[in-house]
Amino acid sequence: MTGPSTGPLTRLPRVVVAAPSTGQGKTTIATGLMAALRARGLEVSGHKVGPDYIDPGYHAVATGRPGRNLDPHQVGEERIPPLLLHGARGADVAVVEGVMGLHDGRLGTDGFASTAHVAALTRTPVVLVVDVSRMSRSVGALVAGMAAYDPAVEVAGVVLNRAGSPRNVAEVRRSVRLPVLGVVPRDDSLATPSRHLGLVPAGERDEAAALVARLGERVAQHVDLDAVLDVARSAPDLDAVPWDPAAEVRRVAAAGEEPVVAVAGGRAFTFAYAETEELLAAAGCRVVRFDPLTDRSLPDGTRALLLGGGFPEVHVRELARNTALLAQVRDAVRAGLPTVGECAGLLYLLEALDDTPMAGVIGTSAAMSERLTLRYPVARAVGDSLLARAGEEVRGHEFHRTALTRAARGWTPAWEVDGELIGVASPTLHASYLHVHWAGHPRLAQRFAEAAATAVPVVAPPVEDASPDPAADTSERAEVDPLLHPLDHHGDRELGPGLLDLAVNVHPEPRPAWLEQALAEGVRDSTSYPDPAPARAAIAELHRRRPDEVLVTAGAAEAFELVARWKQWRHVVVVHPQFTEPHAALERAGHRVTVVQCRPEDGYRLDPAAVPEDADLVVLGNPTNPTGVLHPAADILRLRRPKRVVLVDEAFMDTVAGERESLARDRRRGLLVVRSLTKHWSLPGIRAGYVVGSERSIAGLEARQVPWSVSTPAISAAVACTGPSALAEAARRTARIAQWRAHLLAGLGARGVEVVGSETSFVLARVGEGAREALRERGIAVRRADTFPGLDGGWVRIAVRPPATTDLLLEALDAVSAPA
Repeated sequence: MTGPSTGPLTRLPRVVVAAPSTGQGKTTIATGLMAALRARGLEVSGHKVGPDYIDPGYHAVATGRPGRNLDPHQVGEERIPPLLLHGARGADVAVVEGVMGLHDGRLGTDGFASTAHVAALTRTPVVLVVDVSRMSRSVGALVAGMAAYDPAVEVAGVVLNRAGSPRNVAEVRRSVRLPVLGVVPRDDSLATPSRHLGLVPAGERDEAAALVARLGERVAQHVDLDAVLDVARSAPDLDAVPWDPAAEVRRVAAAGEEPVVAVAGGRAFTFAYAETEELLAAAGCRVVRFDPLTDRSLPDGTRALLLGGGFPEVHVRELARNTALLAQVRDAVRAGLPTVGECAGLLYLLEALDDTPMAGVIGTSAAMSERLTLRYPVARAVGDSLLARAGEEVRGHEFHRTALTRAARGWTPAWEVDGELIGVASPTLHASYLHVHWAGHPRLAQRFAEAAATAVPVVAPPVEDASPDPAADTSERAEVDPLLHPLDHHGDRELGPGLLDLAVNVHPEPRPAWLEQALAEGVRDSTSYPDPAPARAAIAELHRRRPDEVLVTAGAAEAFELVARWKQWRHVVVVHPQFTEPHAALERAGHRVTVVQCRPEDGYRLDPAAVPEDADLVVLGNPTNPTGVLHPAADILRLRRPKRVVLVDEAFMDTVAGERESLARDRRRGLLVVRSLTKHWSLPGIRAGYVVGSERSIAGLEARQVPWSVSTPAISAAVACTGPSALAEAARRTARIAQWRAHLLAGLGARGVEVVGSETSFVLARVGEGAREALRERGIAVRRADTFPGLDGGWVRIAVRPPATTDLLLEALDAVSAPA
């Protein structure tokens, strides 16, 4: 299994410490065994099966050497014996701690990357640790089964852990047919503390050395170390040569010119594979550690930055207080400093973590979640970036309880994992939740080192402290021409002090008393976590659907983000001109969007035949923003194809009399309908909306939704806006909108202004180039339309308002068009 001979056989006494299942105490026994053997004067090498970072931290304390991982999934089977020998150079004995149960590996692979798999690859005998606190003779059957299950694995002995009475121990001993190498009594004082992702890392515990020393004493007292060493020495010689990082990469700089790679460490960044730094050193880099909790600046001459894993969520306030370093990192990464962030590193680069400011490089935030993300995937690079090239695959793992609050804008995703796009990537930045063992993919180290060799060293920051401004991107964008970022321009950008608002399509009348009461009740009930079930049920009843066909969202915008990240769409089509946020969300998720234009000569109506046949996602609005056109439902249904999703944005359908042409009640496959409650009910700050579709589609979207994204007040409002009072008031509002729209259209028509036939709460009008700016000078804000694909600066979108307000607009138009 280790391949053909590549040199002389290598002698290495070694033993694998395994267990029938997780929770048996193998970390305690393995770490204690390492410490006990070291206390005997032996040089001990500690190893861990699988991707886990925490246990190797305790191994390092016990052995005085770096803890090492042996993970066939991440590095490949062929590298396991060489990596074992590399990590154990100069050691008298190697102790390998297993993962989970002896035969538990990557799901669906028949035990690939299990402890048994590594034991077989390295031909290492196994010592089985069994918790006997709740068993007697059944231990014998359990051990016999473990020993006989796989002939390629030699179970050479047993350690009975958490032993109780002498009588029970004797009964267990009689049942076991293998040598009992130790009997360790229960001792709760030696338990290692845990939290949301397992044990507290050794690097975060001041008492770690004392704890490990006590573990060593305990194991030495109750385990026959000579017998364990006999087992280790029985391991056959390995037909492999030690792994050599210098053989995996080439040097990028001459000696004495090593580019500095700053690697985050300290209590917040404790997760790292030792081979990563060894590869960078072999490539000619000088690796310098720094502590983001305490160091005020990056190491002198830093040319690249590596932010690995850890628990920044535990130390977030301390990290945030180091504003000088955050500001320097923000400025350096934005200026092009080659930077890699894995999990904790990603979080450090965000705008905020649990509402606490971070570096502000990546324009989104993260928060703790009840949902654990744990997967062991193959990831594919979405595009060319600092580390990877489009289509390349790596094998890694994810393990976190934080989640991004929204997709990061303006970035290419780093990886596609199980159909989901994750992380961000550029020619100088690569950050995601995925951990990758670079020994299995040395080209990543090579590219990072090459980028470091050509990068400009970071300039030391000024003496005065500088606080990070996570909102800097947003404020800067607000000051530049919207046509540089047209998809991100919305009506609220048109507003300003003293301006009459005809730019934002929010109903101008006060909210009904029953809605205000529902909002107040939602605030009152916000002392507990939000439960969207009541809103889901109410919306389902409104549209005659099942609750599992409804997903409540934080406005329509969240729904668009979820659809964009739902699948690895092959050919996305957006029908324009229409609301730009779905298009923007798709681009943020890394999709290339094909635009299908509705033609002005057709009155901007949908032509189903214009949509490419191979499109697997088609997005359109109905009624469409900004044209106000209401497309026949029959035309939209003509877009349906096998394996195609048609997403219909019905955010303004409740302003259409009778909601005719709505597809919210249509349960045919391939249809998703997005609705918003923010416009008709004046709730833009509450963020309430929903998606309806098939049960399977809704489940796929829900799996990508951030927990508790919809607030309790929004849920309460959604329930209220589907009740009898709401239906009656909605009809009255729709009737008034129709009257107001007629008054606006009559006024525009009398002035010879070209309009599109709207059936909603806004009108698209061609007022001519410069008219929007002239109206603004007279105190009237209307929505520019040249940021909608297919429209130019002569068009504006005008919100429907009561006649008295509309007359102010018409008077301003008269003044603007009057001859000088």
